[in-house]
Amino acid sequence: MATTTAPPKVPTEPSAEAPTAELPRERPRALRSRTTEERTALVGSLLGSLALVWLVFEQLLAWSGTLGFLVCWYVVFLVMFAAVTGMANPWPVVADRLMSAAVHVAALFVLLVLGSVIVYIVIRGFPALIHLNFYLKDMSGVGTDDALDRGGVLHAIVGTFIEVAIAVAVSLPLGIGTAVYMTEVRGRLPRLVRTVVEAMTALPDILAGLFIYTTLIVAFGFPRTGFAAALALAVTMIPIIARSAEVVLRVVPGGLREAGLALGASQWQTVRRVVLPTAKSGLATALILGIARAVGETAPLLIVSGVSTFYNANPVQDPMNSLPLFIYTAVRGGQNQAQTRGFGAATLLLFLVLVLFAATRILARQRVGRR
Repeated sequence: MATTTAPPKVPTEPSAEAPTAELPRERPRALRSRTTEERTALVGSLLGSLALVWLVFEQLLAWSGTLGFLVCWYVVFLVMFAAVTGMANPWPVVADRLMSAAVHVAALFVLLVLGSVIVYIVIRGFPALIHLNFYLKDMSGVGTDDALDRGGVLHAIVGTFIEVAIAVAVSLPLGIGTAVYMTEVRGRLPRLVRTVVEAMTALPDILAGLFIYTTLIVAFGFPRTGFAAALALAVTMIPIIARSAEVVLRVVPGGLREAGLALGASQWQTVRRVVLPTAKSGLATALILGIARAVGETAPLLIVSGVSTFYNANPVQDPMNSLPLFIYTAVRGGQNQAQTRGFGAATLLLFLVLVLFAATRILARQRVGRR
């Protein structure tokens, strides 16, 4: 009796008319965007905590003080925001939003503090900044309480630039040379040098002035001049430049060094022709950071630099004033006009430091973009 076998089933393609059920796709949560529920909870918690703290702090308990009010508002806001968020979200979401709110409020507080300092200095020094003589004349023959249309800070501006220029000429080769030694040489001695450099970055600045005072002025009888002040600034700049340059040189890929050595170049030629040009922008950043650190130093200058009111462009003869030293002596005087001049010089110094740090950010951004 013959048996018949069923033909094998051939898989058929789904027809275009038959719809296929699509599984829902999981979409990642946008971290930088806020939902309507989150905005409502944030604004409601801010207003509710403000009303509650005002009622308890000012009306029921009759406390006083702006700082205490802000601290209580901050704490109550965090508690209320966590409670409102927890009504409709799990604990990980509550913790994430709570920490985000805490960090943003802390950053806002720091920004307000720094902004208030800058605004206060500019407002106090603005009456002196509007006079042209403030930038073009010195204080020779001008009394501390004379009108603001007499005298200026030209001698302090020139002294600052001369002292910083000499300090850069001394500290830049020493700092970069130390960084090259710490990154390109192996052994125990480079580790010891790195430890000393890291310790010197936290060294009190007045010790640099004491070092120059005891070695150069007391031991060798060198007078108090701008050159002595520049050497004291150089002592504070060397560890900053060396530490920053070391970090930059370590970022240079090791393959570039190996390629240079494989082509027959010596280690010094590889460093000079390959490593240093590659880290050029980073080394410029390290230099600007060192200048920004030294340009506002006052403690070393109080010991090694004499206070002067006249213009002096010779760093090895007679005392040379600078902006930090001028600010210290002017604000310490107590007279209204002298303090106004001091705050005006502080505004100039603040602007100079802001420009240096802005240049540092621009150079760092260009270096990251090239990678």
